[in-house]
Amino acid sequence: MVNKKAKKASESLAGKLKLVIKSGKYNLGYRSTLKTLRSGKAKLVLISKNCPPLRKSEIEYYAMLAKARVTHFEGGNNELGTACGKYFRCSVMSVTDAGDSDILHTVRSD
Repeated sequence: MVNKKAKKASESLAGKLKLVIKSGKYNLGYRSTLKTLRSGKAKLVLISKNCPPLRKSEIEYYAMLAKARVTHFEGGNNELGTACGKYFRCSVMSVTDAGDSDILHTVRSD
């Protein structure tokens, strides 16, 4: 069961995510996120709650090397895909340019 504070935080994150989708640059998916991390372009990585542990640790390791922030999204991969405005599941997402959103400044690292 999700408490009210966590639910409100994920709603605000989803709202900021919509602004990133409209005005910024992002990549959805595991492989494209790894590519942006290896090239050093990713500034923020969002990982869904039900991402497999091995994949999650690999992404966190690459993010540490690339000095990118990692945030664990409170919902599963269905909710992350829906928050991005897509009709498919997405377990990992990277933000390369936030655009008009302040998601890079307000989201804390986990």
